Amino acid sequence: MTPGTRPIHGDTAHVFVGTVPLLFTGSITCQGVLEKGRGYVELTLPDADPEQRRLLERSTTYQWELHRDGRRLYSSPLLALHSTRRSGTGSLVVKGAPTSAPPGG
Repeated sequence: MTPGTRPIHGDTAHVFVGTVPLLFTGSITCQGVLEKGRGYVELTLPDADPEQRRLLERSTTYQWELHRDGRRLYSSPLLALHSTRRSGTGSLVVKGAPTSAPPGG
């Protein structure tokens, strides 16, 4: 399963900012979006921990794995952070695109 225009729903996301692992649980969605002719993937996370949000907002690259019921649905490549924002429901939306930078950024 890969993110496209149809959303993928999970209950756990392991997000890696450099060597720092972040764990998000709850209602999580990823979906491919097209903006000004460029493709991105949006990861919508529950925004429960301000520390995790700040770490993501300050990062330049990140990776993540999406799980549902203990089964991995998707593992992203290294992504360059494009933007972060809050959704109308208060969730954290992280938008990124694949990068050619070496892992660990």
